[in-house]
Amino acid sequence: MTRSVGVVGAGIVGLAVARRIQEVLPGTRVTVVDKEDGVARHQTGHNSGVVHAGIYYKPGSLKAALCRRGVGLLRAYCEEKGVVYDACGKLVVASTAAEVLLLDDIETRARANGVPGLRRLTGPQMKDVEPHVEGIAALHSPSTAITDFVAVSEALAADVAADGGEIRLATEVRHLSSAPRSVHLTTADGEVLEFDHVLLCAGLQSDRLATAAGDGQDPAILPFRGEYLKLVPERADLVRGLIYPVPDPSYPFLGVHFTRRVDGSVDVGPNAVLATAREGYRTRDFSLSDLRETVTYPGFRRIAGDHWRMGAAEIAGSLSVRLFVKRAQAYVPSLRRQDVVRGGAGVRAQAVERDGTLVDDFRIHRVGRITALRNAPSPAATSALAIAEHVVEALELE
Repeated sequence: MTRSVGVVGAGIVGLAVARRIQEVLPGTRVTVVDKEDGVARHQTGHNSGVVHAGIYYKPGSLKAALCRRGVGLLRAYCEEKGVVYDACGKLVVASTAAEVLLLDDIETRARANGVPGLRRLTGPQMKDVEPHVEGIAALHSPSTAITDFVAVSEALAADVAADGGEIRLATEVRHLSSAPRSVHLTTADGEVLEFDHVLLCAGLQSDRLATAAGDGQDPAILPFRGEYLKLVPERADLVRGLIYPVPDPSYPFLGVHFTRRVDGSVDVGPNAVLATAREGYRTRDFSLSDLRETVTYPGFRRIAGDHWRMGAAEIAGSLSVRLFVKRAQAYVPSLRRQDVVRGGAGVRAQAVERDGTLVDDFRIHRVGRITALRNAPSPAATSALAIAEHVVEALELE
């Protein structure tokens, strides 16, 4: 009897998982289901395009291991499929003595994770990498790269289809139920899809589907919108590659930074403001039910009470382009207000425990015949092929 596996979510992780199942379990009937009418419509299609080298992550964590493994797999896949992969390099810049101490910790982590080619640079040495940057010390990661994750996702989807898998778009899952030897997905149209196993790779909707599958409510997803400015084309030469600040270790966000895209444009950002809808990429996007669900979650109330100053500062930067630019000028002082226009935005699916703890590592739960990726934020796109290996290896298909 032919095995059947359903994958909910046609972002880069879900598609990578589907492809991996076909590689290691040939003959398995694989179906990817997504509510949108195209692949990579949410986190995958709204991220920075950065292929992370594994600098920040706690040694021994899933993030560290799967990011480092994922980089090599992703680079080889891009080369195979003709997708742009540009190792443009990254500077993590310290602008104060306190940040230098934090940079020491980051360097220790990066070296423990095996990030190749790291160099510690002084202020003058930074100029050889990024002529317009200012700071007192930096960590240079020459292997940090950029790519087009939508193009990668489209290539993965084509692979899945070519190997006999089905990509069912515009198919929203409304209900899940488990039987002793199968899982049933009920769609918005009332159709019931039956599988031997189901993997939930649903990003911003991951907690809702996992809860529906019987996994409980925790951790919950809190959506944070990250808004970008974009350098006007004639000023894109201010940045050669990637310029990042030293991140605040209290938060999972990396701060306002400069990101070159594969098309040559440069983004400045993002900030991190609470989104008023799970998929609220615009400031006017609003869902009363989504917002109510967010603000009534106990973990949110704890975060709001502990970090309201940070939240207020992020909102101020969202409202004022001038303030946003001022923060970026700490690293590229020659940046001017007239050098930027408003750009796009993404929404990060940040998992939070009931006590307000921000979930820092990838979180994968198993509920009978259902595997739920409860937390897969950055560097999930970088790590996608390695996440797929990890998840599929743990499957117990009968």
